[in-house]
Amino acid sequence: MKAIFPLLLAAALFAAAARADEQAIRQVIASKLPDARILEVRKLGSTGLYEVTVQRPDGFAVLYTDEAASVIFAGTLIDARTDRNLTEERLRKLSTIDWNALPFKWALTMKRGDGRRQIAVFSDPNCPFCRRFEADLAKLDDITVHIFLYPVIKPESVAQTKAVWCSRDRVKAWNDLMLRNVQPTAKPDCETPIEELVALGRRLGANSTPTWFLRNGEKRAGALSLNDLVPLLDATVLNRPSK
Repeated sequence: MKAIFPLLLAAALFAAAARADEQAIRQVIASKLPDARILEVRKLGSTGLYEVTVQRPDGFAVLYTDEAASVIFAGTLIDARTDRNLTEERLRKLSTIDWNALPFKWALTMKRGDGRRQIAVFSDPNCPFCRRFEADLAKLDDITVHIFLYPVIKPESVAQTKAVWCSRDRVKAWNDLMLRNVQPTAKPDCETPIEELVALGRRLGANSTPTWFLRNGEKRAGALSLNDLVPLLDATVLNRPSK
């Protein structure tokens, strides 16, 4: 029984030291990044590093430091044994959303086959990567694609997306524009949710186009190839975590 007390004391001292390290790190990071909200400070196993997750006006960020916060590293951390991108995985978890909270009434929704695969895409008509991504999505069966109009690249994108929204057949007008480069002919003078969608995209951290979300709420960006995309879509259908 007596042997237990030194172990308990050591555990208590270790916990107190960890809290002291965390507090010191929080103070230093707060002084260096006054516009950031510190979400969490945690020690990364036996690496000697601490991971600091923060939220800034332009989105989430992950920083790394030592126990005294004498150095701060902003970059990508790779697990050398598994080649996992630990920073990317952490950012993905931080930016995961509630899929059911998306305003689908403002989406242009296309369903093919049974629609079991689902994806929500924030897209700009003047984004070449968006056009390529949507052209690839058009090749997939058994998928539901929700397009959220996100005109952030050029001023003319706003007029184009409003014209699409004011069209009699919004989905056709959008596909004509994105897949066939046919400009919408409707007058962009109806009531639209474009401003609200731009604000929503900003809140969700859509800092590039296309930004897209899987059914499990994970955020991704860029025109991923179908070979890489399909397994991600299927994993959410089968309720398996994506890699």
